Amino acid sequence: MIWRQRLKADPLAWLLEPEDPGVRYLALSDILEHPDDEAELVEAREKAHTAGPIAAILANMQPEGYWSKPGPGYNPKYYSSVWAIITLAQLGAKVTMDSRIKLACEYLIEHALTEGGHFSASGAPSGTVDCLQGNLCAALLDLGFEDALLDSAFEWMARSVTGEGVASNQERHAERRYYAGKCGPSFACGANNKLACAWGGVKVMLAFGKLPLEKRTPLIEAAIHDGVEFFFNVNPASADYPNGWSDKPSRNWWKFGFPVYYVTDLLQLVEALVSLGYGEDRRLREAIALIIEKQDDHGRWALEYDYTGKTWVEFGEKKLPNKWVTLRALKVIKNSS
Repeated sequence: MIWRQRLKADPLAWLLEPEDPGVRYLALSDILEHPDDEAELVEAREKAHTAGPIAAILANMQPEGYWSKPGPGYNPKYYSSVWAIITLAQLGAKVTMDSRIKLACEYLIEHALTEGGHFSASGAPSGTVDCLQGNLCAALLDLGFEDALLDSAFEWMARSVTGEGVASNQERHAERRYYAGKCGPSFACGANNKLACAWGGVKVMLAFGKLPLEKRTPLIEAAIHDGVEFFFNVNPASADYPNGWSDKPSRNWWKFGFPVYYVTDLLQLVEALVSLGYGEDRRLREAIALIIEKQDDHGRWALEYDYTGKTWVEFGEKKLPNKWVTLRALKVIKNSS
């Protein structure tokens, strides 16, 4: 494990502590890469689904398959279905481990995915936006949910990046067009003053990176190419991407957190590019070095951006070493080596 030489100390014993079954499960699976059927991992996976954060979130799900209130599930933040499903995916939950997870995914597809492949905050195509689209596409793949309708979601997402076959938001009678929120190609977003939103783009690229290679159509490959060009157009460590409301990047780029919703950090940007095969690209070196520099003397990373009091589960105290953030950082360092 050459990548461990880049750590100031080895935090694995800390991550494997039995009192945190969710962290232990992901450390065994994602960092140590134990085989899926290996007894220690099987036990840890089962415990993670019956105790800890996964179990707590599922305990708040309604019998019909939603959280908080019926419908597309975007509101209320961050208790509704969209955020619960994204969180479950980041916790390593799997549809094979609990029938409620599959039910929740099916409910989401039925109520938040349009015929045109838009994941929507409102249920209508106009409610689509890159961060939501990418987050949910990535989450459903991570959960192990399979549905042919997901293909339409990835097709729309790819078209929305390249602009192929998509009319402007002024052509209201076009079969496929942009909207006030998702307003143009190359991650353009109304919430970013119609400029490209790198936060949303990271979610899109992360989802593409999780898609099996055999499902990467020429359209998806073109979208990946355009996205990579966008993110490498500047030094990723600078996060100097278009900002519609300020002349400086958001400081949140450098605040590593858990879970990760639409606010994005540099760690997730690097994760997305690494997942697409750019881990050893020289253009990522400075960003990876920045990540490595943020560890403490014990090889741990702190929770710098949090949702304490805003979600079903709390994941640690802000500014203190955090197991979930450390897992995120270790996975990126390992996969980029």
